[in-house]
Amino acid sequence: MPTMLRLAVPTILVLVVQTLVGVAETYFISFLGTDAFAGVTLVFPILMLMQMMSNGGIGGGVASAVARALGANRRADADALVWHAIILACCFGVLFTLAALLFGRVIYQAMGGTDATLVAALTYSGIVFAGSVPIWITALLSSALRGAGNVAVPAFVIISGAVILVPLSPALIFGWGIFPQLGVAGGGVAVVIYYIAAALTLILYLRSPRSLLNLRIVPLHFRLFKDILGVGLLAALGTIQVNLTVTFVTAAVGGFGAAAIAGYGIASRIDYLQIPVIFGLGTAMVTMVGINVGAGRMARARRIAWTGALLAFAATATVGVISAIFPHAWMSLFSADPQVQELGALYLRHVAPTYGFVGLGLALYFASQGAKQVLFPVLAGTVRMVVAAFIGWASVTWFGAGAATLFQIVALSSVAYGALTVAAVLAARWERPSNMQPLVPVEGSSLLG
Repeated sequence: MPTMLRLAVPTILVLVVQTLVGVAETYFISFLGTDAFAGVTLVFPILMLMQMMSNGGIGGGVASAVARALGANRRADADALVWHAIILACCFGVLFTLAALLFGRVIYQAMGGTDATLVAALTYSGIVFAGSVPIWITALLSSALRGAGNVAVPAFVIISGAVILVPLSPALIFGWGIFPQLGVAGGGVAVVIYYIAAALTLILYLRSPRSLLNLRIVPLHFRLFKDILGVGLLAALGTIQVNLTVTFVTAAVGGFGAAAIAGYGIASRIDYLQIPVIFGLGTAMVTMVGINVGAGRMARARRIAWTGALLAFAATATVGVISAIFPHAWMSLFSADPQVQELGALYLRHVAPTYGFVGLGLALYFASQGAKQVLFPVLAGTVRMVVAAFIGWASVTWFGAGAATLFQIVALSSVAYGALTVAAVLAARWERPSNMQPLVPVEGSSLLG
């Protein structure tokens, strides 16, 4: 646990800051009116899809590959994986930019966006996704450093950027001082500027002699892409499932009107506020499990997994209980509209008590990334998606179910996800791949303890 917390706490702090920056931007945009806020809410699940895929999906594959390479004492491979990660970041970034430009209107209309709400969504989306490549580079290089046990540099980059982003976002939204008044577009411009600066900073650090990992242009090898994508593609599928779930639930809520979309958008931000704790513990687990699997220490790898899972369950369950008991304390921060507040409170009363099961499942999912055993945890996510997204959406669209019934179905899917992921990890056989050499012990190694 001391090693896990030493690796997790800086990442948790970073993501708390990053999440609060997102909440602050939500607060600033709320002053532009319900249509602008609802438009950004429609973009949010797609943006979170990209961020979760880059950090927890393909990024998880990068961290796992680097950790397993270092655990098996393959330093040259660990360095080469950094360049391979940049190539993947450029490819995935371009794909997201093209997808947003070509299919954004269809997606946001399908989620209930019309008139001014749709215009706001397309404006924000077009700007944010134009910066997809630096977003991906920042995520994958941060993942590589975390896989090597370096959590300080990604923490410094994110926190430093937040200090700039918090005043820059409202300055561009409202036109403070020398800055133009860009409205909802200003929030997107501020985000893109931040990620360009973060990506350049990480590249310069990885080129410096201070970095444990060294970024240099090397010949590309299929086996290294396979080492990343063998974990990353399945993990990315898991993030797609999570965000498809959010997208379908948002679309179902959209049938109740713009105020309902806004209320759900505010309430569901608490879902994402748990990401700092889960992701912080999860990235520590990827590194520690990967190092120990690479070194052939399977019993210790499993102890790490269950320790992290219990910590995640305790933290997220606590947030869930408080949110369910005091829903209006959160909702009133963002809107005085009674319809918006009531819909959001309804969501929190039904769904928040099951947050602990989601935290438990996601923590074990991260541990499975480190062990390169993600198939069955991803399938558990598939069950969650089918129940929450498809059954929930169909209940509203085809059978006229109300919002309360929709949120009860979402809650049921969370419980099923946690239980099935526990079963998947209990049944999995973790073993060191035969092509890896055992770690040569190094005196004073902090990662292996």
